[in-house]
Amino acid sequence: MQLPAEAVVATALIEVVRISALPAGRNAAYPGTSVAHWCGSEAADALALIGNLPAGEQHRCGFSPGWSVRAYGDCLDAALFEAAFCFSCHEVRMHGPAVPPASATQFFDADAIPARTLLHLFRTAGP
Repeated sequence: MQLPAEAVVATALIEVVRISALPAGRNAAYPGTSVAHWCGSEAADALALIGNLPAGEQHRCGFSPGWSVRAYGDCLDAALFEAAFCFSCHEVRMHGPAVPPASATQFFDADAIPARTLLHLFRTAGP
């Protein structure tokens, strides 16, 4: 999976969100409950895991993401990027100032070990 490289380097904190609805607009944050905050090695490990998600094919479900991660820099004022994951249709949608249009929608192999590990991290992070 292609993550915005400069934003990954600048990430100081990742917020894990249990998504409750679709966003109000195209570039709006996904609404939901913040269930965890990862910093330091936890954030770096999560970004490495996401970056290593193998490409996959699209499955049709209508995109119903359950989890997202928001990456923040040192100032923590606005997210560098947000990535919302649908493990049913194997799709990730990203938005934010650091995300190039070509990377906004990607597909991953949800059955691969990195994807299963990421889903486990999400599930153990909160409700």
